[in-house]
Amino acid sequence: MCEILAPAGSFESLVAAVRCSADAVYLGADSFNARGNAKNFGREALKEAVKYCHERNVKVYLTLNTIISDEEQEKVEDLISYCGKIGIDAFIIQDLSLAEKIKRLAPAAHIHASTQMSVQTAEGINFLEKLGFSRAVVPRELTREEIKDLCENTNIELEVFVHGALCMSVSGQCYMSAMLGSRSGNRGLCAQPCRLPFSSDNTGRCDLSLKDNSLIPYLNELKEMGVSSFKIEGRMKRPEYVAAAVTACRNKLENKSDEEIQNALKAVFSRSGFTDGYYLNERNKNMFGTRVKDDVVAAKDVLGNLARLYEKENPRFKIDFCFHMRENENISLKARCDGIEVNVVSDCVAEKAIRRAITEEDISGQLSKLGGTQFYMGKISTDIADGLSVPISAINKLRREATEKVSREILRKNTPLSEKIPIEKTDIFLNEKSKVKNKNTYVIFKNEKQIPENLPREFSIVLPLNLSEKTFEKLINEERNVAAEMPRGIFGNAEKIASKAKRLYSLGVKRFFCPTIDAAVIAQKTGAEITASFGSNIFNSISLEMWKKHFASEAILSAEMTTTQINKIKGDIKTGVICYGKIPLMLTRNCPMNNTSSCEKCQKNGSLVDRKGFSFSIDCSTGCSEILNSVPVYMCDELEKFGNADFFVLKFTTESKEECAEILRKYLSHEKYDGKFTRGLYNRGVI
Repeated sequence: MCEILAPAGSFESLVAAVRCSADAVYLGADSFNARGNAKNFGREALKEAVKYCHERNVKVYLTLNTIISDEEQEKVEDLISYCGKIGIDAFIIQDLSLAEKIKRLAPAAHIHASTQMSVQTAEGINFLEKLGFSRAVVPRELTREEIKDLCENTNIELEVFVHGALCMSVSGQCYMSAMLGSRSGNRGLCAQPCRLPFSSDNTGRCDLSLKDNSLIPYLNELKEMGVSSFKIEGRMKRPEYVAAAVTACRNKLENKSDEEIQNALKAVFSRSGFTDGYYLNERNKNMFGTRVKDDVVAAKDVLGNLARLYEKENPRFKIDFCFHMRENENISLKARCDGIEVNVVSDCVAEKAIRRAITEEDISGQLSKLGGTQFYMGKISTDIADGLSVPISAINKLRREATEKVSREILRKNTPLSEKIPIEKTDIFLNEKSKVKNKNTYVIFKNEKQIPENLPREFSIVLPLNLSEKTFEKLINEERNVAAEMPRGIFGNAEKIASKAKRLYSLGVKRFFCPTIDAAVIAQKTGAEITASFGSNIFNSISLEMWKKHFASEAILSAEMTTTQINKIKGDIKTGVICYGKIPLMLTRNCPMNNTSSCEKCQKNGSLVDRKGFSFSIDCSTGCSEILNSVPVYMCDELEKFGNADFFVLKFTTESKEECAEILRKYLSHEKYDGKFTRGLYNRGVI
């Protein structure tokens, strides 16, 4: 059976989801979740939410899907421990450091890989299975064929977004909100700057705004593929939206046609309609859209009708009753439901009737009053003697006590509590990093034409994996230390990329820069050394240790960290920082130029202009599109601030050979930058 998984940004939305027949809900606590601006749930509200859902056979998944700092480790452990005690069914996580914590502190709960983990391939998903994950939420950008391939080549459950807002960026690979305003999407506080005007022709259009995704017409097809969970996006949205989306999904799975719900769903929230462009592999201008005034006006007309979808309890359990009554004995009621059997004895004694005896019809009438509960009436049987009487209130009380007792048993049955005793203390002990005086330097070039002739020989050159093998071979023959950078967007190209990596290794490329788990798994099979690179989102010491344990001998720390946080990182693995480069703000699979142009016209030389007139170059050299910041990060004159770093990285993208040479000269002499630049987040950090 496929699960309909609904968003619950508030308790009202949770009730709407459950009453409209969702099988599971996902929600956030008041910290560490990717929708920090939703109402979310405090401790007591979480406990009540779990109770409400489990009494109705609905699972509850907690979104713990942000990157965590070292300073927050104790707080996040306390939250995990609490959620384990109240019976959260699963945690949806981004940060690898949380996997071991959940096993230790909430051993009965499952671990789901959030889409923010950016895992796109069977290789990455199978690695997560070995780590103890039971489910992976796959990227929204996958095609029908790619989802099918993942279903056929992985064992754990796969969760697919089937309805809701569509970010322009691959999830977990967006730094726009953080870099432009310190509100980090990876920390749960995205300000959605992508919905503002960013146009490729300076007209003020919104070329980073996509229509909402809707795969509801394909649910049965996805079910046949083997998808386990259909996820509805929308923890920031109204309960009416949740009700409509869940109902539309349920209707589709049950082959019910309800055009009114579909139209209402479109009216409640859409950006110029819906799109299935990624699924159908039709990435073009038809995917772009914005929220317009007509959409808002239309929504007001249907909200009342949608609210009626969840105004009453939707009974989920059939319950059977057997009522027992004998003279001078306490009346009793036996209830059977979902494999549970309970017996309730009243303090009321049946006596001979003076005026009117209680009949079977009277008893059935009272026992059938199940309105407002999660039960609907099944079979009623009676074992009663004639001519007896008891107060109607006593029968009603028996019914209430019986249903409450069954509810408690259903709650107990549906609440995962581990037989293992949670281990409260961590087994991981990390050493203070030893500071090095002579720090290594990596220089990342977009192509070989940027490499200056006088590049110091001790500097390591990093080139994109997709460059020609002859380019790598030439540099290796010149006895240059060369590494290859794996793409952040692999998707359905894993086999092709693995083959190229293997050939480069045989040529003498002995190190790969890996921005994602997918890339690391593929590169590891070559036998090469691995550097966790930009995109790996390593934000704390335990995540760093996880990368060391499974993949990497060194790592580039998150560009969202401050110098203070970087200098407090612990562990034995070598760490580095980007001291120069136009930071990629987004990784997109549908190029924003598609809204107005084409690859033939653009010649992979596109850019976007925001409402303030800043220009953001688009780099399409790796198969996906990377939207670069308008100005580079420059820290070459303040390298002493990174006392804990073992190496520095200079990342060249749009620069000419001459510009690269000049930046390298300034780097070597620690000179100030004489153009427009930013210190990135090294000083100001993220919220």
